[in-house]
Amino acid sequence: MDYQHIPVMLKEVLEYLQPKKGGYYIDGTLGGGGYTSALSEIASATGKVLAIDLDEQAIANTAKKNLSNVVLVQDNFVNLSSIIESNIEEDKLFDGFVLDLGLSSFQLADIRRGFSFREDSPLDMAFNSSGESQKTRDIVNNYREEDLAKIFFNFGEEKHARRIAKGIVERRKLSRIETTGDLVEIIKKAIPRRLWSERVHPATKTFQALRIVVNKELENLAEVLPQALAALKSGGRLAIISFHSLEDRIVKDYFREQAKDCLCPPEIPICSCGHKASLKIITKKIVLPGEEEIKINPRSRSAKMRVAEKI
Repeated sequence: MDYQHIPVMLKEVLEYLQPKKGGYYIDGTLGGGGYTSALSEIASATGKVLAIDLDEQAIANTAKKNLSNVVLVQDNFVNLSSIIESNIEEDKLFDGFVLDLGLSSFQLADIRRGFSFREDSPLDMAFNSSGESQKTRDIVNNYREEDLAKIFFNFGEEKHARRIAKGIVERRKLSRIETTGDLVEIIKKAIPRRLWSERVHPATKTFQALRIVVNKELENLAEVLPQALAALKSGGRLAIISFHSLEDRIVKDYFREQAKDCLCPPEIPICSCGHKASLKIITKKIVLPGEEEIKINPRSRSAKMRVAEKI
């Protein structure tokens, strides 16, 4: 199965990153290699692209292209500083950094994975196949009802979190929940049919919540942003593409904080923190995909991009 993924807002990413010949760039979420390939072509032989992905299949797919100026690293982007230290010459700073936080079409379509609620697959939402394959099933089969409800509400913004959590606990009294099909069946029974959305599958938010928790997505995003900023040269840009409000809020808050000269509380009249702005926000409003792109790639409809430049 070929690793297929349409890069979201590729045109806009290139427009805002402004890549150039000889530039150095980081693609923190390689996926199908769309951003990496485009940046590699523009950077040419004198430039370089550091492409990172935890999914071994994503790495293998781009490795087939034999892009001479691309360094492929199978790792979690949260380890960005150590990845750079191990793979890039000392003290080299980058011209741009892009992070696409969405799932790839390949990951959703791969029936061996548990990301999609449209196939009956093993209940496994880990991005890589080593070490975490049991974690999703452990959460669903062993967590207390109140803890499950908190996960679904806090990380999936699921209004019916308590109903779903109760349904899971009742169902696992009969047998373990092992597949995505098992979980989808529980969710559908827990939410009255009249409350289902016409556009969004009833399992969407629950699956999202589990995936976020299993892969520590929000914590990793918060940790990588300062590392990405530190890796950029003055004038280098960060482009972050998120797909739900929790991710976007982390990016927005970080950008706003780092664009300020002082972080002291309003009641303190004289600055005592000594903080200096380290970036300027390029996108005053979030950048959204155009109507044409959404027609071609419906999954892009929830994408939001924010861009900032290092001072």
